[in-house]
Amino acid sequence: MAEKVILIDDLDQSEGEDVVRREFQLLQRTFAIDLSEANSARLAEAVSLIELALERGREVKQATRARKAAEPQRLRGHTNSDVRAWAREQGIDVPARGTPPDEVIDKFLAAHPEPGDD
Repeated sequence: MAEKVILIDDLDQSEGEDVVRREFQLLQRTFAIDLSEANSARLAEAVSLIELALERGREVKQATRARKAAEPQRLRGHTNSDVRAWAREQGIDVPARGTPPDEVIDKFLAAHPEPGDD
């Protein structure tokens, strides 16, 4: 029993005697696609344009992820949350987020001397 294979153009879904499987390379990868002569010419033109742009363009490195800011050494192992909690216990109004004001940090450090700071 014979079989007849009908190739369909992957771009415009047309059938035709001129539709054949074609390979092309882009970005060091090989692709296969079924195309008519007309769409094959369009693809070749597009790939040439992309290759020209790649030659003339420059690679852009992706930005690195931002790292979480380290707690300042000034807090001697304490966190901004520690300072805020202490300030609230003392009746000092502090913002819920961000770095507490310098004067609050100074009062906190005075109330929590480091061992050997005598």
